Amino acid sequence: MAEASYPDDLKYHAEHDWARIDGDVATLGITWYAQDQLGEVVFFDPPEVGSSITKDSPYAEVESVKAVSDVVAPLSGEIVEVNEGLKDSPEQINEDSYGEGWLVKIKLSEPSEADSLMDADSYIQSLS
Repeated sequence: MAEASYPDDLKYHAEHDWARIDGDVATLGITWYAQDQLGEVVFFDPPEVGSSITKDSPYAEVESVKAVSDVVAPLSGEIVEVNEGLKDSPEQINEDSYGEGWLVKIKLSEPSEADSLMDADSYIQSLS
């Protein structure tokens, strides 16, 4: 399992999700803290490509040996890609939550929503 980290190039949501924004597309995932709280992830139930997600609303489920948890959208948009690698290797969420463990990519419908997300320092402070 990776050590605690919160990359500076990401935006963070209070529900322990992250967004890597590149133009009008954002890659989404769960933070190191979230995967640490979940424990060993055994299944990821993604949304369908083409479906819409809404900021602050659940859009997927992550199942661990401890519990099934909703994944909350940090931003609104349309799902343009799902991490197919997680079907066979959901443990990537634990091992590389900001890299191979990303969950979905969305085309942003409200780019200004990113202004309400936290930077790494603010997110780290919110955990204490």
